[in-house]
Amino acid sequence: MLEKVNFFKSYPFNNKKYKSNINKTKKNLNELLLDLKNNKIPLLKSFEKDYKFNFSKKIIKKFSRYKNIIIIGMGGSILGSKSIYSFFKHKIKKNVFFFDNLDPHLNSKYQKIKNINNSCFVVISKSGNTLETIANLSTIFSKDLIKKKLIIITQPDKNILMDVANKYDAEIIEHQKNIGGRYSVLSETGMFPAALMGLNLIKFKNLKKLIKNKKFITTLVHNVASIYTLNLKAVRNSVILNYDSSLNDLGYWYQQLVAESLGKKGKGVNPIISFSPKDHHSLMQLYLDGPKDKFFTFLNSIKDENKFKANKSFIPKKMIFLKKKSLKYLINAQCEATKNIFKLKKIPFREITFKKKTEEELGEIYTFFVLETLLLSQLMNTNPFDQPAVEAIKTETKKILKLKYSKNYF
Repeated sequence: MLEKVNFFKSYPFNNKKYKSNINKTKKNLNELLLDLKNNKIPLLKSFEKDYKFNFSKKIIKKFSRYKNIIIIGMGGSILGSKSIYSFFKHKIKKNVFFFDNLDPHLNSKYQKIKNINNSCFVVISKSGNTLETIANLSTIFSKDLIKKKLIIITQPDKNILMDVANKYDAEIIEHQKNIGGRYSVLSETGMFPAALMGLNLIKFKNLKKLIKNKKFITTLVHNVASIYTLNLKAVRNSVILNYDSSLNDLGYWYQQLVAESLGKKGKGVNPIISFSPKDHHSLMQLYLDGPKDKFFTFLNSIKDENKFKANKSFIPKKMIFLKKKSLKYLINAQCEATKNIFKLKKIPFREITFKKKTEEELGEIYTFFVLETLLLSQLMNTNPFDQPAVEAIKTETKKILKLKYSKNYF
């Protein structure tokens, strides 16, 4: 279990609306757990230990021999595996490269990868037609290089990536149709790359155990009720104050999950990633003394993964308190100081602290955030599974590209 998943204890919520929202959340949670029991929420099946992957140990062994793993995808298709790699980077022996945006300098970045021949390529898109993913693959494409080294994770429908897979004899791993990209971290999209990284997939999955844990459920209910109560008071900016750089990509995963699931019909939560203590010297003034439209999540870990300490021969007398202190120790001191000031100013915050940084802990926070998002969507009466506004931009983009193509070539 995580060291801490504290809800908004320091914030004065003692009112009828908050208590009413706790009761609503409990009711919604009971309904969700009943639906889970009756297999009415297929995406949560991938959070259970008995989930059957669409890849075999033989495939993992085949591609695990490569030193480099190159992953191409967009949004939820890649953010999960990216957050896993960042979290465990200190113990993963392979080099993993992510191509998750359109970048004019992509080719030069790709060419800097050492031992490129000792690489396998994982391309992920649920639809198999994601424009940016196809564009990035085509930019770095080399028939000789990807031969017998290409894995495509997509729906087994008629789509572009299936055509590519069949043409170049790629390994095909089925992307479950009933699991959206932002909810897919513990399905094939996140777990196949994790397997290539040498991680234990089963340890990530503890849904059944967690929903029987009274502390986990109590924390979940109070977090959801707190966020919803704040939302009704127009406190809708959710700031992740991250004090461990290996958790940056976990923050980005959370950002997409919350923004894309809840941001509809004028409703939603606006997730913002803030890097600390760097942002103490820029944004913290606003956080402490600006508009009271934000709530905060302190993200940190206890584990000290680097042994760098202040050089005692350099330390001036006025800062003798730095002697023999690691950088992690200094970061944690700043984190504690910030929480103390937040308490004094009655700024709403919660804290999530990883103790040992294990698969179980990361799996727990994935589970927690997904359940939190699903429960918030019920309270806000929004559909957590679609993204209609984004689809409109995709359609408009293709319209513009087709128009420019016809003007240029015909």
